[in-house]
Amino acid sequence: MATLVSAVEPGARLGTKEELRSQCGVSVGTFNEALRLLQSRGLVTVKPGPGGGLFSAEQSPMVRLGNSVLALDTQQSDVANAVRIRDALDPLLIEDALWHASPADISGLKEHISAMETAVGTADPVAFVQANWRLHAAIAAISPNALLSSLYSSLLDLIEAHTLTVLPASEEPLDHYIAHRHELHRDLVDALERRDSEAALGLIREHNTSLQPEEPAAER
Repeated sequence: MATLVSAVEPGARLGTKEELRSQCGVSVGTFNEALRLLQSRGLVTVKPGPGGGLFSAEQSPMVRLGNSVLALDTQQSDVANAVRIRDALDPLLIEDALWHASPADISGLKEHISAMETAVGTADPVAFVQANWRLHAAIAAISPNALLSSLYSSLLDLIEAHTLTVLPASEEPLDHYIAHRHELHRDLVDALERRDSEAALGLIREHNTSLQPEEPAAER
């Protein structure tokens, strides 16, 4: 079915589920699983009612973060702005964590690092990104600045709510990339535990990369 989607213009009607299933010559279960994957990738939409059916979706916007790509829904500008603001706030939160993180806070951060390590081991980039977000939310919660912490958490919620999946964005395998990012976050938490301001702020600068528009696949 992916071949059919790629052969038509965005927004084109593909047919009803039964029409497409018959055309593909597959079982109901196989067709439904293929449809679920295409929907999760933002390639197909389903419209109910007269004249409804399956339609080729408008190409999902992409936001590049380092070498990973978040495949997003249609709120491209909102999410891009949220990522930029989040990156700008990170150093402030790291400074607060250096001053205010308790041993219990550090222990909690290490639990998120462990979850990221597990995701690396199972080659699950979606679980990795989710654990990554939970780690940053926990760092934000350490700050005594309620406004800063609340704003940062809201930005994370917005980014997460509009993310469909995680895709590779370079020739580097995605599993290698998330392994590197795990090491970076592990070192960041270690620097917070040591109260090593220079190392922690250097690592958060390395962590935050400039937001770039995603290039068409043919141009990568």
